[in-house]
Amino acid sequence: MKKKIAVIGSGFSGLSAAAYASKAGHEVHLFEKNNDIGGRARHFKTENGYTFDMGPSWYWMPDIIESFFNDFGKKASDFYHLVPLDPQFEMVFSDGKMNIPQNYQEMKALFESTEPGAGKRLDEFMEDARYKYEVGMQDFVNKPCHSWFEFFSPKIAKSALKLDLLTNFQRFVRKYFKDPKLIVLMEFPVIFLGAAPKDIPALYSLMNYGGYKLGTWYPMGGFSKIIDAMKNVAESQGTHFYVNSNVQKINVRDKKVSSLTVNNQDIDFDAIIASSDYHHTESNLLPQELRNYDEDYWEKRVFAPSCLIFYLGFKERIPNLKHHTLFFENDLGLHTEEIYKDKKWPTKPLFYACCPSKTDESVAPESCENVFLLMPVAPGIEDSEEIRERYFMEMVLRLEKHTGASDLLLKIDYKRSYCVKDFKEDYNAYQGNAYGLANTLSQTAVLKPSLKNKKVKNLYYTGQLTVPGPGVPPSIISGKIAATEAIKN
Repeated sequence: MKKKIAVIGSGFSGLSAAAYASKAGHEVHLFEKNNDIGGRARHFKTENGYTFDMGPSWYWMPDIIESFFNDFGKKASDFYHLVPLDPQFEMVFSDGKMNIPQNYQEMKALFESTEPGAGKRLDEFMEDARYKYEVGMQDFVNKPCHSWFEFFSPKIAKSALKLDLLTNFQRFVRKYFKDPKLIVLMEFPVIFLGAAPKDIPALYSLMNYGGYKLGTWYPMGGFSKIIDAMKNVAESQGTHFYVNSNVQKINVRDKKVSSLTVNNQDIDFDAIIASSDYHHTESNLLPQELRNYDEDYWEKRVFAPSCLIFYLGFKERIPNLKHHTLFFENDLGLHTEEIYKDKKWPTKPLFYACCPSKTDESVAPESCENVFLLMPVAPGIEDSEEIRERYFMEMVLRLEKHTGASDLLLKIDYKRSYCVKDFKEDYNAYQGNAYGLANTLSQTAVLKPSLKNKKVKNLYYTGQLTVPGPGVPPSIISGKIAATEAIKN
């Protein structure tokens, strides 16, 4: 039976859900509160010629993104041109730097030169990570996670021990490597899963495979090209899009979805898929008795970081700066402790610089530079312009020291900051989080917030606060799972 389905929010999970539900023959309407599509992956253009991606900037796990387009008889290359980054990124340490090559054999040689025997151990690590990637990303993450029985397949049962769900990532990495630089290199990807390496299951070494082994890529024109492509796919399947459309209420009759209130107008629907912030959807759009979780539940969850971001245009090129640069001169353990345990602004922060104009001349005026600075911070902390500016000055000074550039403050052509308050305002993000719910063992699979409302028929949730978790590829998968559930019930 053909259903009329609403999707709330146009991030990766919302676009994915809309595309799959439309493909199945349903009438799908997607509502976005902001004035453009994309959620955290929106972009903006300045009057003086810069184009900034507002969120994601690492194109990893290209096969997962490709599979989305394949499901609709398309290829990513039908919409945008992917280029490999070489080096994939640069890491800056207190006593030197390390460029991570695109070529795996060159990466092995780098490991070997850093720590004798580490090249062979990298092979062993990546072979283990490859197995986890293939099982994890093809079987494990595609479950709706209503029950543990979903995982009682012969293949997953056989794989259980090799998936290392009960081993923490920190200990796992140290089985293979001793050099502090290599340890940091292998541990850094899991920061954005929302917890310290000691609290993340070793299963997530699959991220190292999906990144380092499959390579780091860049879609020419920026990440907004992926959003444009997914919107194109959804529209071609029949999805209707509405921007500046704030959903104010989910209306329920006889414990079934009946309508949405959008910009003070009630619109009837048979099913709703909420790609909006899970906590916001429940606490602001539903009456208390129809929520899956109360406020106490959310306060006890472990959330991924928020972040302080600066979008910067410079009126001349910056020498010695790569497309991706990680400034890890300070202690990773201390920074993660201050995010997840102490929940305060970092005393000795790490940060990340993205300079897409090194690869893509279209994102900045001629002879200018487009730079995105990002510092992970604890969600829910105080956020003021004074605090932002203090950390901005530190990041610029470290950028100058690394690149040898001088007087960068005098060369700024454009500047905009973004932090906790903005995540709350633009995305209704719980405590201003940037990356969703942490993938700790106690928040994995069935232990994540349920994809389905348990009290209201035909109400589903998708995105980084439910299964399978944060990140661009998992969010795309989340949308597909939610659409599948909404269609079959």
